Amino acid sequence: MKTNPPYRAEHIGSLKRPADLLKKRTEFESGVASSAELTAIEDKAIEHNVKVQRNAGIKAMTDGEFRRHMFFDGVFDNLEGMTHLTEVPPHMFKMYVPDVAAFAKLDFHGADTYICTGKLKRTKPFYKAQFEGLKKFTTPEEHGSLKVTICAPEWFHLRHGEYAYDHKVYKNDAAYFADIAQAYREEIKELYSLGCRNIQFDDPLLAYFCAESMIKGMEESGVDHEALLNTYIQTYNDCLRDRPADMTVGLHLCRGNFKDGRHFSEGGYDRIAVKLFNEIDVDCYYLEYDTERAGTFEPLKFLPKNKTVILGLISSKLPQLEDREELKKRIFDAAKLIADGEQKRTVNEALKQICISPQCGFASHSEGNAVTEQDVENKLKLVSEVAQSVWC
Repeated sequence: MKTNPPYRAEHIGSLKRPADLLKKRTEFESGVASSAELTAIEDKAIEHNVKVQRNAGIKAMTDGEFRRHMFFDGVFDNLEGMTHLTEVPPHMFKMYVPDVAAFAKLDFHGADTYICTGKLKRTKPFYKAQFEGLKKFTTPEEHGSLKVTICAPEWFHLRHGEYAYDHKVYKNDAAYFADIAQAYREEIKELYSLGCRNIQFDDPLLAYFCAESMIKGMEESGVDHEALLNTYIQTYNDCLRDRPADMTVGLHLCRGNFKDGRHFSEGGYDRIAVKLFNEIDVDCYYLEYDTERAGTFEPLKFLPKNKTVILGLISSKLPQLEDREELKKRIFDAAKLIADGEQKRTVNEALKQICISPQCGFASHSEGNAVTEQDVENKLKLVSEVAQSVWC
């Protein structure tokens, strides 16, 4: 049994970026501001953000992803063998992928991506600087609970399919993902050596397998979605094969969190629940449950006794605070369903497997959702208050 996170009150990772940080990043990207000037503003914002989380009662603190533009930054932009394409032909995108289809309705012009053009190799750290940059604003006692959010290993593969890598470099998906998994194992090993004991994969793509639109599109395109899901599950397990026993690994699924709270897919976890909970070697699942598009709690009946589910009951997209009593009711509803699930247990035992959080981050991209910094503080405090009323 792990003694480190997850905690009863959790948050997904990204927080609302202050205006001066956004301004300075724009100046940096246009060549007006220096890297040192940007780092100074990032540090100031992260130091404040740590205080906000600490005051709200959040133990698994993050840097708010303030040193990133998008939540998935970090891995593929640092991995040798990946090439950044600033203008991507539309045929290289798989239109059955929900977010690809959504962006296609807007405009493909200017779309950029990363494609594998050479042998993949981790030649430099992915998240070391971000973790070390967070540690300096926290106490040694807090270091063991700090959380690093990490890009999903299949991120560019799903959207590009056969165009994801040069077939002269890799003959098939197995060879491609073998080197990706090796890179992740090396990254996890280094993060652990730095004191990191809590990582969270951010993966909207697995949730897309719940979307009927994608399943239908894959079938029409001749893609075996069951086999592809199995490939992704195996990739996760290969990435985590050597992870230390006392490192907690979480998996966050959502349906999109773009500008103005835009989501990309709908559908309950029913289609993937058995595999999700029983075949992927992670400790906890951060699941979106703030709206009906995520379905019911019914899939939680497949949650095994040795894992935890973090219920994303609180919206990070809207400023309005949810009703505390309704949130508590939903937690107990989930516990009763888990208790009566495939592996029987008491309601109290099931409650010990549940935590609460917002459904997603407050800023998956740099601009963030339509909430203020004060709204973020209020939401995080609500998470802690509800957790205390249920579990303390």
